[in-house]
Amino acid sequence: MTPVRMRLTVRGVVQGVGFRPFVYGLATRLALTGFVGNDSAGVFIEVEGSPAAVAAFQVELGDEAPPLAHIETVTATPMPAQGDAAFVIVASAAQPAAATLISPDLCTCDDCLRELFDPADRRYRYPFINCTFFPASPSPGTSPTTAR
Repeated sequence: MTPVRMRLTVRGVVQGVGFRPFVYGLATRLALTGFVGNDSAGVFIEVEGSPAAVAAFQVELGDEAPPLAHIETVTATPMPAQGDAAFVIVASAAQPAAATLISPDLCTCDDCLRELFDPADRRYRYPFINCTFFPASPSPGTSPTTAR
């Protein structure tokens, strides 16, 4: 079967919520090749594979997105197949400033706290640890009951 390639541009709250690792996992599970990256307005994706796998990717992209992601729009553009060997996360693209939606501050979940205080973990005592799968908490100073 002849492979197809699709470029997807995703806009919304899709940065800082684990969206690129989610896309990577989805693409590799469906045996797709291509890449995912950030730009100033959201996330760009190119996937290549069987027509059925590319169609499934497009459906599951919205249905299985990380809990803190909020997809506003997805634009799909067919592209010529390129024969990539794998699916990769690429470096963020430098572009002029654009309006980017920002996810809310998050609580630190028990799993993240275990990583933070486990000397064997690569994130041990990493001061900027964050959780992309835990419910939002108020930002400091936005609630009179916020205590840090």
